[in-house]
Amino acid sequence: MTQGTAAAASAGTPTTPPRRFAGLAGGARQYGIVAALVLIVLFFQIMTDGRILQPNNVTSLIQQNAYVLILAVGMLMIIVAGHIDLSVGSVVATVGGVIGILLTDLNWNPWVVVVVALLIGALIGAWQGFWVAFIGVPAFIVTLAGMLIFRGVALVLVAYTRAGFPGQFLDIAGAGVAGTVGFVGQLDAFTLIAGLIGIGGIVVMSLRNRRLQARHGVASEPTGLFIGRLLLISVLLAVVTYWVALSALGLPYVLIIVGVVIVAYAWLMGNTVFGRHIYAIGGNLAAAKLSGVNTRRVNFWLFVNMGFLCGLAAIVVTSRAGAALAAAGQNYELDAIAACFIGGAAVTGGIGRVFGAIVGALIMGVLNMGLSIMGVDPSWQFIIKGLVLLLAVAFDLINKLRSGQRA
Repeated sequence: MTQGTAAAASAGTPTTPPRRFAGLAGGARQYGIVAALVLIVLFFQIMTDGRILQPNNVTSLIQQNAYVLILAVGMLMIIVAGHIDLSVGSVVATVGGVIGILLTDLNWNPWVVVVVALLIGALIGAWQGFWVAFIGVPAFIVTLAGMLIFRGVALVLVAYTRAGFPGQFLDIAGAGVAGTVGFVGQLDAFTLIAGLIGIGGIVVMSLRNRRLQARHGVASEPTGLFIGRLLLISVLLAVVTYWVALSALGLPYVLIIVGVVIVAYAWLMGNTVFGRHIYAIGGNLAAAKLSGVNTRRVNFWLFVNMGFLCGLAAIVVTSRAGAALAAAGQNYELDAIAACFIGGAAVTGGIGRVFGAIVGALIMGVLNMGLSIMGVDPSWQFIIKGLVLLLAVAFDLINKLRSGQRA
């Protein structure tokens, strides 16, 4: 130790620079995704003469893309852990087929059918998780096989279209809370209350997390950036709440379902041991094993959870369609994967947030609706969405490369 260094140490002067806020780059990435969503919405608002932000279109956007929002949450967890699931569309079709048979052929109670659908989805997830976690077959292979197997099962189950479901089941994706507690002018009061509670909850949770970071000596984002993030999210939620409150349905039941899923899984990923283990496995599998993480158990429950969410998505999709179709779920896995990568999930695993996946899903939904309103040919819609996905992943990789060079 040199004399100068010894003197500095004896004086209590730190010999290393203070840590910067580690999440600044990740936070900027998240803000960029939100900015991209806002710009895309404004673009289509201009190109469609204001039609995309009409209240009923906002509600339709949520209803049409609820399955993507639900599946993207489960897919994000799979991707963060370093896996992929190609079978979700086929699983949705299979569970939808079971729903159709139980409701039309056997006349089961709709709420019993809902529970059975969730259990069947979880069982399918357990089947695939067994092969991945305990046999060691790569998830890509297992779920590719699952995509083929369960598409075939769906075709066997739904030899003909099942329709004529009870109104209770159809209301899951087709009804809302409008008029439940009255109106404030033309605005549904229940929707306004739910929106205010949502905004308040986000503010309280953000302040709590920031206080915990300070208590444990974890570097937090600058105050200005923190306040700006809260304001941006609050304003966006307030605007969406206003549009939804103007719609004929008010707050759709399906949006309540999606909201519960988002809040529950955001909390799970950020505040539980299981969530930290998922990030650890995806970030460095060998280090996670040496740290005592039971990787087999985590991987198994990841796929059980993905199957459960597939069951939930099947309920929503079948309710909205009003029929069970063997062709249901086509390309759902691609929509969910695209939403995760557009939302900032790393191709190599270990990085990704529920919030980013949701914004990515909304970007895909806005693209679908905006291009459809404009009358763009479906072939070109595929091309445009493919380019958006490619550019999003390329942008993420370039940012990481630049960050590594600066470091």
